[in-house]
Formats: sequence, C-alpha cells, structure tokens
Amino acid sequence: MTLRFETTLSQLNTRIGPLDKNAMAEAQRRWDSIAHPLNSLGMLERDIIRIAGITGDPNVDLSKKAVVAMCADNGVVAEGVTQTGQEVTAIVTENMSKGDTSVCCMARVAGAEVIPVDIGVARPVTGENIRQCCIRRGTANMTKGPAMSREEAAKAVMTGILLVEELKQVGFRLLATGEMGIGNTTTSSAIVSVLLGKDPAEVTGRGAGLTSEGLERKIHAIRTAIAVNQPDSADPLDVLHKVGGLDIAGLAGVFLGGAIHRVPVLVDGFISSAAALVAAAICPAAKDYMLASHASNEPAGRMVLETLGLTPFLHAGMCLGEGTGAVAVMPLLDMAAAVYREMCTFAATDIEAYEHLT
Repeated sequence: MTLRFETTLSQLNTRIGPLDKNAMAEAQRRWDSIAHPLNSLGMLERDIIRIAGITGDPNVDLSKKAVVAMCADNGVVAEGVTQTGQEVTAIVTENMSKGDTSVCCMARVAGAEVIPVDIGVARPVTGENIRQCCIRRGTANMTKGPAMSREEAAKAVMTGILLVEELKQVGFRLLATGEMGIGNTTTSSAIVSVLLGKDPAEVTGRGAGLTSEGLERKIHAIRTAIAVNQPDSADPLDVLHKVGGLDIAGLAGVFLGGAIHRVPVLVDGFISSAAALVAAAICPAAKDYMLASHASNEPAGRMVLETLGLTPFLHAGMCLGEGTGAVAVMPLLDMAAAVYREMCTFAATDIEAYEHLT
C-alpha cells in the first residue's frame, strides 16, 4: 500500500488540474445577468462560481450532499489530554449510524446524508450505516513512538480518496468533512505545529473542555511527541504517521479525492482543517477544490484557513466537530444555488442591467 500511495503521490499533480475557467466565466456571466446588484450576494456568488470551476459545469447542482465522518481513536489519550474516556468514540460513532448525534440532526435539516466511517475506532462498532474501513484499532501513544506505521497512514489516505470516487459514482455533488475521535484535537495541534513551524502552545486549545492544568498536559504531550518522533515537516506522510491520527489521514484523502474527482469538499473545523493542511502539503493544487465553512473557536482555526487561503462563511464560535460547521453552511449554498438557477434576469424584466464599474 505504501508503494502504491507513494506512486499515486507522484501522479497527483498531473491528475489534479486547474479549475475550469470556462465554466467559471459562464457562471460569472449568469450572476451578472440576474436582476440584482452585481456581486451583492458576496461570498455566496463567489463559491457558486468556484463550484462551477471545480465540477467543470456552470449548471450548479447541489441536490445530493453528504457528510463523511471519519471515526478513530488516538493512543495519546493515555497522557490525560481529554476530559472524557476513549470509549466515547465508539459510542458516538454508533449513534451517528442511528442518526442520533448533533451533526445528524443538522444534516437532516440541510438535506445531507451522514456517512460514518470506522477507520480506526478502538473497538469494533456496529451499525448498518457505518462504513467498515478500519486500518487498526486505534493509534499508539505518540509520546512513546510513532502513532502508526507509514503504511497505515498511506492506507488511511487512500481510503478517503477511494471513498470520494465511490460517492461521486452514486451521484453525490457536495461533500462535508466530519470526524469523531477522542483526543483528535491533540493530534491536529501536533500536525499543525509541525507543518506551520509553530510552538505547540500557539496552536493548542482546550478541545472538548480541559482545565488549565489539562491544557498544560496536552501541550506537554505534543512537545514530547514531536521531540520523540522528529517528524519531517517537508514530508506530510511522515508527519501523519508519527504524530497524526487515522481520522485526519482519512480526511486528507477525502480532500485529495475531491480534487481528483472534481467534487467540492467543505472544510469543517480545526481537525478537518488540519487534514486539509496535510492534503495541501501533499498536493498544493488540492487547495482549489476546498471550500471553507466556519472559523473554529480553537486557537489555530483561523490560522490554518489563512494558510490555505480560505475565507469562511461563519464566525459562530463553534468547536463541536463532527462536521457541524460544514453542514451549517450547506443551506446557505443551497439558497445561493436557488438564486443562481431561478432568479429572473435583467433581460426578462424592464430593468436596465448593472455594469461593472472601475
């Protein structure tokens, strides 16, 4: 698998082309023809145009949407970096299968399907809606050595890429990234610390809720993991397997798969943005196929999005994860697409068209 993935890596830049400028120009012309002040829907117009460029089709259709929630456990929880125990990952993963979590409630309103993926939960999980793609039953404690092998990290990334291919084949047109994994803000902070060259204290927050003492333990665990493993910031797969998580690796694959198969993918919060950062480190061209949803309340949430060149729709102080921020943006995109498709044009009314002014 590692050899196959390394070979795929070398081909990504040729497989991921630029956005379709013709489709984007046609989308811009459509917006300009609609009977409204030019660019008055701001970011909504911008992202509909971008989606046209991603898909290569100015006839934007977001009718079939899904949240891909990668679920995995992290051995670093042994260092006391979380408020809850590791068993919560399996419970919430199974609840996702039953439609009984926050993102499931929100997805029903947004008209999106939730697809939980067991890519590394510590115990076997059951549920007819769970994709069984487990690479290993949780990662090792990264303060003692690598979280996983390079081969396991590569396999997790490939899992995400292949899943996007499958979802596109059955008609999904917009994907959101979600996750479930106790301890994954610790692994995300470790990845961001290495890839951005920041001290762990600058990029580490309280996650799902830590005391000041707990936060210090978390920062210490990240510093220890980096010192023990010496991840190479120039080699994103090295960073992933040494101080990352299977959920993050799987999501990095989803972002890469979106770019390969021309499916727009929404970045959720901090953990999802850490995965997006990994994907962009693997293949910079993948950034063009990502859409930001919200700015996470975690300390490095905005920092990572700025690095990726992405501007979020929402600044709502959210840090729940699961894909909730990304799903919250889906109705906004649906409304924008409705105006884009259905609004009457200047030509069809007795209104003089607006002009772009310099």
